[in-house]
Amino acid sequence: MFEKWFHLKEHNTDVKTEVLAGVTTFLAMAYILAVNPNILSACGMNRGGVLIATALASFVGTALMAILANYPFVLAPGMGLNAYFAFTVCLTMGYSWQFALVAVFLEGIIFLLLSLLNVREAIFNAIPLALKSAVGVGIGLFIAFIALQNAHIVVDSPATLITIQNFSINNIHTHGMCAILAMIGVVITAALMQRNIRGSILIGILATWILGMIAQAIGLYQVNPDVGCFSLYPNFSISAFLHAIEGFGNICGALFKPSSWTCKTSGLEGFDLLGSINFVVIMFAFLFVDLFDTLGTLIGVATKADMLDENGRLPRIKGALLADSVATSVGAIFGTSTTTTFVESATGVAEGGRTGLTAWTAGLLFMLSILFAPLFLAVPAFATAPALIIVGFYMMTTITRVDFNNLYDAIPAYITIIAMPFSYSISEGICFGVISWTILNLFSKNRKKVSWLMYVLTVLFILKYAFL
Repeated sequence: MFEKWFHLKEHNTDVKTEVLAGVTTFLAMAYILAVNPNILSACGMNRGGVLIATALASFVGTALMAILANYPFVLAPGMGLNAYFAFTVCLTMGYSWQFALVAVFLEGIIFLLLSLLNVREAIFNAIPLALKSAVGVGIGLFIAFIALQNAHIVVDSPATLITIQNFSINNIHTHGMCAILAMIGVVITAALMQRNIRGSILIGILATWILGMIAQAIGLYQVNPDVGCFSLYPNFSISAFLHAIEGFGNICGALFKPSSWTCKTSGLEGFDLLGSINFVVIMFAFLFVDLFDTLGTLIGVATKADMLDENGRLPRIKGALLADSVATSVGAIFGTSTTTTFVESATGVAEGGRTGLTAWTAGLLFMLSILFAPLFLAVPAFATAPALIIVGFYMMTTITRVDFNNLYDAIPAYITIIAMPFSYSISEGICFGVISWTILNLFSKNRKKVSWLMYVLTVLFILKYAFL
């Protein structure tokens, strides 16, 4: 049966190898089950419901990847895009999370059309490499900054906007201890990764959480709900599981209720929001990051697995992109941010995974993880912060692709990178980067390399700032 579906012999692999590779990939990615609910709950979404939506979206996307493309690539709600969803679109721009899901859903539909019409290559080629690389770096800084805040390592300051945590006796047993445990977690995770331990990020989360429970048991960490410090012990009661199911019922399909589409900053509601320039920018930001993150991950992991043909192209890439785009829209219906192909798929590839059976195995494990929802929901924010910081570090590595000797590329890339954490917005970084790159190159000898798409985007983004 497996041979008929996945052509194992043709790819020089077997069932045992593929299953072990799938388990390895799941262990490397399972941290998303703890991180995603923590991030999306910041904008008012039910944590238990988000966890179930995360698991279901991961299963659907990964199963589609196995069926449509027969590749060992695994999908889940993407890091960076979930932070953009919660902290930029909802908390900063004032949109309800229900309407943010509408943007994700439509972005997935657009991605699907681009995949079917073969337009994605034109878009991919139109954006300069420097900006593509800079977006990943900027997102890395952005989510690392969010992690520092969630762990209370950096806090608000009236004088300097932000400052380091005050480790005085007044809060050493609450937020101060959270910050200390998070910093220890970063060291643990980094040490595990240095030794190439499978599932290093997940182990780092669990180790940090266990240290927190020990700290609570001996009194170093004290429960104080008034300041947001709750008990770190998991609740395995049936009521906790039922509460997660109820939460999923509240967010699943919520995007189809126009009465919940609101924007605090503009005052617009319902279908009026669909015609705003800001909505176009939001949807483009989701699409931009999803498109390039997906293509970059597919090519990168495929290269590692020696799956590219003699022309450097990935066979069956259309099936892989279709799986990614459909998973995004389906995930939005379930109630989670953009679902995308994870670079952690490379861990399964390194273990010998070469077919969709690897993906299918990981997808089934994501589905089974719903049964352990209370365990993942008990993981505190300071324990997931090290994962965000480490992921941010990995996203920073694309800075090496920017040619700093070419200022026409390097300066816009630099603007893109610093704008994301400083404006607390991925989309603002993209806007600033596109505008600055187009204008700088327009008034240079390189003006011929500026595509029509870059001109269109620049005009749209300038209009956004002029009229909003």
